[in-house]
Amino acid sequence: MTPPTAIRPLSPVEARVLSTLMEKARTVPDTYPMTLNALLSGCNQKTSREPVMNLAESEAVAALEELRELGLVTETSGGRAARFGHQFQKAYGVPEQSAVLLGLLMLRGPQTAGELRLNAERWYRFADISSVEGFLDELQERAEEKGGALVVKLPRAPGAREQRWAHLLCGPVDVDALGAPAPSAGGAATHDRIAALEAEVAALRATLERVCSELGLSPSGQ
Repeated sequence: MTPPTAIRPLSPVEARVLSTLMEKARTVPDTYPMTLNALLSGCNQKTSREPVMNLAESEAVAALEELRELGLVTETSGGRAARFGHQFQKAYGVPEQSAVLLGLLMLRGPQTAGELRLNAERWYRFADISSVEGFLDELQERAEEKGGALVVKLPRAPGAREQRWAHLLCGPVDVDALGAPAPSAGGAATHDRIAALEAEVAALRATLERVCSELGLSPSGQ
Protein backbone atom coordinates (compact mmCIF):
# COMPACT_ATOMS: atom_id res chain seq x y z
CA MET A 1 0.00 0.00 0.00
CA THR A 2 1.34 3.43 -0.95
CA PRO A 3 1.28 5.78 2.04
CA PRO A 4 -0.92 8.87 1.67
CA THR A 5 0.84 12.08 0.72
CA ALA A 6 -0.73 13.86 3.67
CA ILE A 7 -2.96 13.19 6.64
CA ARG A 8 -4.98 16.03 8.08
CA PRO A 9 -3.75 17.46 11.40
CA LEU A 10 -4.89 15.43 14.37
CA SER A 11 -6.76 16.88 17.31
CA PRO A 12 -5.05 16.68 20.74
CA VAL A 13 -7.47 13.91 21.76
CA GLU A 14 -6.83 11.93 18.58
CA ALA A 15 -3.08 12.30 19.12
CA ARG A 16 -3.40 11.05 22.71
CA VAL A 17 -5.48 8.01 21.69
CA LEU A 18 -3.13 7.15 18.83
CA SER A 19 0.07 7.56 20.83
CA THR A 20 -1.33 5.51 23.72
CA LEU A 21 -2.00 2.64 21.31
CA MET A 22 1.55 3.02 19.99
CA GLU A 23 2.98 2.94 23.51
CA LYS A 24 1.03 -0.07 24.77
CA ALA A 25 1.74 -2.07 21.61
CA ARG A 26 5.43 -1.90 22.56
CA THR A 27 5.37 -1.90 26.36
CA VAL A 28 2.54 -4.36 27.12
CA PRO A 29 2.14 -6.46 23.95
CA ASP A 30 0.25 -9.19 25.84
CA THR A 31 -2.76 -6.87 26.26
CA TYR A 32 -2.60 -5.42 22.75
CA PRO A 33 -4.81 -4.75 20.77
CA MET A 34 -6.52 -2.80 23.53
CA THR A 35 -10.06 -2.73 24.84
CA LEU A 36 -11.77 0.64 25.12
CA ASN A 37 -11.52 0.62 28.92
CA ALA A 38 -7.80 -0.16 28.88
CA LEU A 39 -7.19 2.47 26.22
CA LEU A 40 -9.09 5.11 28.18
CA SER A 41 -7.06 4.33 31.30
CA GLY A 42 -3.84 4.65 29.29
CA CYS A 43 -4.92 7.99 27.83
CA ASN A 44 -5.70 9.37 31.29
CA GLN A 45 -2.51 8.22 33.03
CA LYS A 46 -1.07 10.81 35.41
CA THR A 47 2.54 9.84 34.66
CA SER A 48 4.51 10.01 31.40
CA ARG A 49 1.87 12.29 29.89
CA GLU A 50 2.10 15.95 28.86
CA PRO A 51 -0.42 17.35 29.20
CA VAL A 52 -2.34 15.15 31.64
CA MET A 53 -5.85 14.56 30.30
CA ASN A 54 -9.14 13.36 31.73
CA LEU A 55 -10.95 12.06 28.67
CA ALA A 56 -14.52 10.81 28.82
CA GLU A 57 -15.39 7.53 27.14
CA SER A 58 -17.42 9.38 24.50
CA GLU A 59 -14.37 11.47 23.56
CA ALA A 60 -12.19 8.37 23.14
CA VAL A 61 -14.87 6.65 21.02
CA ALA A 62 -15.23 9.70 18.76
CA ALA A 63 -11.44 9.93 18.36
CA LEU A 64 -11.20 6.22 17.51
CA GLU A 65 -13.85 6.62 14.81
CA GLU A 66 -11.98 9.55 13.25
CA LEU A 67 -8.66 7.72 13.41
CA ARG A 68 -10.20 4.66 11.81
CA GLU A 69 -11.45 6.76 8.90
CA LEU A 70 -7.91 8.13 8.48
CA GLY A 71 -6.50 4.59 8.32
CA LEU A 72 -4.60 5.05 11.58
CA VAL A 73 -6.62 2.65 13.77
CA THR A 74 -8.16 -0.78 13.24
CA GLU A 75 -10.90 -2.50 15.24
CA THR A 76 -11.01 -6.23 15.77
CA SER A 77 -13.94 -8.26 17.05
CA GLY A 78 -13.90 -11.43 19.10
CA GLY A 79 -14.27 -12.14 22.77
CA ARG A 80 -16.43 -9.99 24.97
CA ALA A 81 -15.14 -6.59 23.84
CA ALA A 82 -13.89 -4.88 20.71
CA ARG A 83 -10.16 -4.25 20.57
CA PHE A 84 -8.23 -1.49 18.87
CA GLY A 85 -4.81 -1.34 17.27
CA HIS A 86 -2.84 1.29 15.34
CA GLN A 87 -1.38 1.44 11.84
CA PHE A 88 0.84 4.46 12.34
CA GLN A 89 3.88 3.31 10.40
CA LYS A 90 1.83 2.09 7.45
CA ALA A 91 -0.25 5.27 7.28
CA TYR A 92 2.67 7.71 7.56
CA GLY A 93 5.24 5.58 5.78
CA VAL A 94 7.94 5.89 8.46
CA PRO A 95 10.30 3.30 10.00
CA GLU A 96 9.99 1.91 13.51
CA GLN A 97 12.52 4.32 15.00
CA SER A 98 10.75 7.38 13.62
CA ALA A 99 7.38 6.09 14.82
CA VAL A 100 8.80 5.65 18.33
CA LEU A 101 10.08 9.24 18.43
CA LEU A 102 6.80 10.64 17.14
CA GLY A 103 4.79 8.58 19.60
CA LEU A 104 6.88 9.86 22.50
CA LEU A 105 6.56 13.47 21.36
CA MET A 106 2.77 13.09 21.16
CA LEU A 107 2.61 11.54 24.62
CA ARG A 108 5.15 13.66 26.52
CA GLY A 109 5.41 16.94 24.63
CA PRO A 110 8.64 18.62 23.41
CA GLN A 111 11.86 16.84 24.43
CA THR A 112 15.58 16.95 23.71
CA ALA A 113 17.27 14.14 21.78
CA GLY A 114 18.76 12.93 25.05
CA GLU A 115 15.38 12.84 26.77
CA LEU A 116 13.87 11.00 23.83
CA ARG A 117 16.59 8.35 23.93
CA LEU A 118 16.04 7.82 27.66
CA ASN A 119 12.23 7.78 27.43
CA ALA A 120 12.35 5.36 24.48
CA GLU A 121 14.07 2.58 26.47
CA ARG A 122 10.90 0.47 26.78
CA TRP A 123 9.84 1.19 23.20
CA TYR A 124 13.08 0.87 21.26
CA ARG A 125 16.73 0.96 22.31
CA PHE A 126 18.67 3.57 20.35
CA ALA A 127 22.42 3.03 20.17
CA ASP A 128 23.27 6.65 21.02
CA ILE A 129 21.97 10.21 20.88
CA SER A 130 23.38 10.77 17.40
CA SER A 131 21.12 7.96 16.16
CA VAL A 132 18.10 9.73 17.65
CA GLU A 133 19.20 13.01 16.09
CA GLY A 134 19.60 11.32 12.70
CA PHE A 135 16.00 10.11 12.64
CA LEU A 136 14.74 13.49 13.91
CA ASP A 137 16.63 15.25 11.11
CA GLU A 138 15.02 12.91 8.58
CA LEU A 139 11.58 13.66 9.97
CA GLN A 140 12.25 17.40 9.83
CA GLU A 141 13.51 17.21 6.24
CA ARG A 142 10.75 14.87 5.01
CA ALA A 143 9.85 15.57 1.38
CA GLU A 144 6.65 17.41 0.55
CA GLU A 145 5.49 14.58 -1.72
CA LYS A 146 5.49 12.35 1.36
CA GLY A 147 3.49 14.83 3.41
CA GLY A 148 6.20 17.21 4.58
CA ALA A 149 8.00 17.60 7.90
CA LEU A 150 6.65 15.75 10.95
CA VAL A 151 8.87 17.39 13.60
CA VAL A 152 10.44 20.79 14.21
CA LYS A 153 13.50 21.77 16.23
CA LEU A 154 12.66 24.49 18.73
CA PRO A 155 14.85 27.48 19.61
CA ARG A 156 17.15 26.95 22.57
CA ALA A 157 15.44 28.04 25.78
CA PRO A 158 17.35 30.47 28.04
CA GLY A 159 19.77 28.52 30.22
CA ALA A 160 19.16 25.24 28.38
CA ARG A 161 22.07 23.21 27.01
CA GLU A 162 20.11 21.40 24.30
CA GLN A 163 17.30 22.28 21.95
CA ARG A 164 14.00 20.44 22.17
CA TRP A 165 11.95 18.88 19.39
CA ALA A 166 8.17 19.01 18.87
CA HIS A 167 5.90 16.97 16.57
CA LEU A 168 3.77 18.49 13.80
CA LEU A 169 1.08 15.80 13.67
CA CYS A 170 -1.45 18.24 15.12
CA GLY A 171 -0.42 20.97 12.67
CA PRO A 172 2.04 23.89 12.91
CA VAL A 173 3.25 24.89 16.36
CA ASP A 174 4.21 28.25 17.85
CA VAL A 175 7.95 27.65 17.74
CA ASP A 176 8.85 30.73 19.78
CA ALA A 177 6.30 29.96 22.51
CA LEU A 178 7.40 26.32 22.83
CA GLY A 179 11.06 27.28 22.78
CA ALA A 180 10.74 29.59 25.77
CA PRO A 181 9.90 28.43 29.30
CA ALA A 182 6.38 29.27 30.38
CA PRO A 183 6.21 31.88 33.15
CA SER A 184 5.15 30.31 36.43
CA ALA A 185 2.70 31.70 38.92
CA GLY A 186 5.49 31.68 41.50
CA GLY A 187 7.72 33.71 39.21
CA ALA A 188 5.02 36.32 38.68
CA ALA A 189 4.37 36.56 42.42
CA THR A 190 8.09 37.03 43.12
CA HIS A 191 8.27 39.81 40.55
CA ASP A 192 5.31 41.58 42.19
CA ARG A 193 6.89 41.31 45.65
CA ILE A 194 10.18 42.72 44.41
CA ALA A 195 8.38 45.64 42.75
CA ALA A 196 6.48 46.37 45.97
CA LEU A 197 9.68 46.28 48.05
CA GLU A 198 11.45 48.60 45.62
CA ALA A 199 8.59 51.09 45.87
CA GLU A 200 8.67 50.90 49.68
CA VAL A 201 12.43 51.48 49.78
CA ALA A 202 12.07 54.48 47.47
CA ALA A 203 9.39 55.96 49.74
CA LEU A 204 11.53 55.43 52.86
CA ARG A 205 14.53 57.02 51.16
CA ALA A 206 12.47 60.10 50.25
CA THR A 207 11.20 60.39 53.82
CA LEU A 208 14.73 60.06 55.22
CA GLU A 209 16.08 62.72 52.89
CA ARG A 210 13.29 65.12 53.88
CA VAL A 211 13.87 64.60 57.63
CA CYS A 212 17.63 64.98 57.24
CA SER A 213 17.11 68.16 55.25
CA GLU A 214 14.92 69.64 58.00
CA LEU A 215 17.55 68.76 60.64
CA GLY A 216 20.41 69.95 58.53
CA LEU A 217 21.94 66.50 58.40
CA SER A 218 23.34 64.42 55.57
CA PRO A 219 21.27 61.32 54.71
CA SER A 220 24.41 59.29 55.17
CA GLY A 221 24.76 60.58 58.71
CA GLN A 222 27.96 62.49 57.87
